[in-house]
Amino acid sequence: MKSDAHRSPTRPDDSFLAVWGRRAISVPTYFALATAILITAPLWLVAAGLTDVLTGKARRLPRARALAFFALYLVCEVLGVVCAACLWLATFGGRWGGRQRYVALNAALQRHWTAALFGGALHLFAMRVHVEGQELARSGPLLLFVRHSSTADTVLAAALVANPNRLLLRYVLKRELFWDPCLDIVGRRLPNAFVDRASPRSRAEVEAIARLAQGLDERSAVLIYPEGSRFSPEKLAATVAALRDKGKQELAAIAAGYRRVLPPKVGGPLALIDAAPGVDLVFVEHTGFEGAASFATFWNGALVGKTIQVRLRRIPAASIPGVARDRWLFERWAETDAWISARASPLEGAA
Repeated sequence: MKSDAHRSPTRPDDSFLAVWGRRAISVPTYFALATAILITAPLWLVAAGLTDVLTGKARRLPRARALAFFALYLVCEVLGVVCAACLWLATFGGRWGGRQRYVALNAALQRHWTAALFGGALHLFAMRVHVEGQELARSGPLLLFVRHSSTADTVLAAALVANPNRLLLRYVLKRELFWDPCLDIVGRRLPNAFVDRASPRSRAEVEAIARLAQGLDERSAVLIYPEGSRFSPEKLAATVAALRDKGKQELAAIAAGYRRVLPPKVGGPLALIDAAPGVDLVFVEHTGFEGAASFATFWNGALVGKTIQVRLRRIPAASIPGVARDRWLFERWAETDAWISARASPLEGAA
């Protein structure tokens, strides 16, 4: 239930039948998986533990931890859907109490959901978090440009920036995430933009992102992942080659020096900057989650005992240039890459 100001362009998959047809598949599937994993918990915990012991990983127990996290995720999904349904019933679909209250209630549900996932992951994998510059994002309005290394970092900014400061994050997310029931239901009630990264209507996608900057205040921020995809050396090489093929030699030269990040896709980020004059920009840089970039490394315990290092860097709006912004963004992303490269382990660089 998003306001018109934040709606994406109408699509066939936004129709009533498409939305509820998808949910008729995703919601029962998640409920069934959650029920099955909880009922069989004693069996898979013992089996995973024995496997860890027999493979010489008794001290780290990576598979047992990984399965426990999947169980946590599924339980959070089920509880989130139930709470979302209760909110809808208690407010008559947002009609009782008004739109603002409905958004606030769903934002609170989002805070609890992300806090449970992030806090649970820290405990299950015995991880620690070190944050530098957290005080720089205590109040909005803000544009958050977040480094994307794995699915594990998707709740990082919520847990460390939005939740402690009660900021409402407006996310730019890929449309595939509609198959996550909580994101499909609650995410559509909040001012988010679900974009199709492969859409031929790229202009329409960028306009949908830019609309998120409308009405930003001290209690809100927009979050985007400028890279648009998780890092890999192959993706980096392909993106640099694509920049050269498009005649963007200057940008390609900068990106060729990256070691652990992908070149930013400038359309969405620059559209947000243009649509939010006077709004400061915060880079959310982090390393440590690279171990979850693939299922194989995650399954084998790459996250166990990790220290997640995070740096927030606030750029005043007045210092953002009015011209050559694509080069400016590539240069700032090079600084992000340098900070990560100085702290990530050699194995993480190849994740």
